[in-house]
Amino acid sequence: MTHITPNELLELAQRALANSGANPDMALKTATALVDADMQGLASHGVARVPTYAAHLRNGRADGNAAPVVVRRSGAVLLVDAGTGLAYPACHLAVQQGMELARQQGVAFAAVGNSHHFGAAVYHLQPAAEAGLVGIAMGNAPAAMPAWGGKRPMFGTNPIAAAFPRDGHAPLLIDLSLSVVARGKLVVAAREGKPIPLGWALDAEGQPTTDPVAGLAGSMVPAGGVKGTLLSLMVDLLVGTLTGSHFGFEADSLLEEEGGVPRVGQVFLFIDPAALAGRDTYAGRIESLVEAMLQDEGVRLPGDQRPARRLAAERDGLEVPDALLQKLMRLAG
Repeated sequence: MTHITPNELLELAQRALANSGANPDMALKTATALVDADMQGLASHGVARVPTYAAHLRNGRADGNAAPVVVRRSGAVLLVDAGTGLAYPACHLAVQQGMELARQQGVAFAAVGNSHHFGAAVYHLQPAAEAGLVGIAMGNAPAAMPAWGGKRPMFGTNPIAAAFPRDGHAPLLIDLSLSVVARGKLVVAAREGKPIPLGWALDAEGQPTTDPVAGLAGSMVPAGGVKGTLLSLMVDLLVGTLTGSHFGFEADSLLEEEGGVPRVGQVFLFIDPAALAGRDTYAGRIESLVEAMLQDEGVRLPGDQRPARRLAAERDGLEVPDALLQKLMRLAG
């Protein structure tokens, strides 16, 4: 492991993406999101993704020259076309425009099509929470889980995230994939040569496995059994139909360097509490719930460790595996 400051890691990731074909805005927004994930302890969604993103840029699976545009707007709804580029600039545009609409209309639904992997879903909602808006995000992904009763991967791990602002406190940040664990954890385990716990994944024959490589070649176990599968179906339906993007079974794996353009999508919902029960009522109710939760010793609020982890990373730096750091340095030239 090598210690590196977040700013140094940001510059390295940004250069690696730019050298691989990303335009300056795409390289900066992508690198910023990935380093933020590492700072919050989410290594599976951090700079470990850069080598794969770089390969997608070089191989035509992502267009480094793409600039996202709003292609449709109606009332409190808008659609952003990511132009098959990396997802982060398109998600940034959708979030900024969606937040503005929510302030005007009370609610807004912003969707992104022709997109790519969008990292940690809740990352995109943090600006909304800081602005006092409730945010919900969903994204579909290439197939990694079968339909309930089937064997062929059909749905992605399709993350769902939500952010709830609090007065004078860090927001509640909820972020979950619809498999037992995010598929990125298998990627990390495979890279480090470590086994995974039973119950995370199945091999290509549908048998439980502790081998992350076999799990990546097979399928992920859905969270909550049939309920997780149905939630994943719901996300695929919302994203695939409303944005015109690929369903999970139509998209090649984002973990492979070669393949087709993924064309997956994301959707964001923003709600202004002032438009409903009112900001004061909202703030009072959320604190009542938090207080009741914390009466039980051992309860941890979702997202409450992230600010401390970020501060620790700023103070102490980040540990990056040597092999990954060498890859980043080669890509950065």
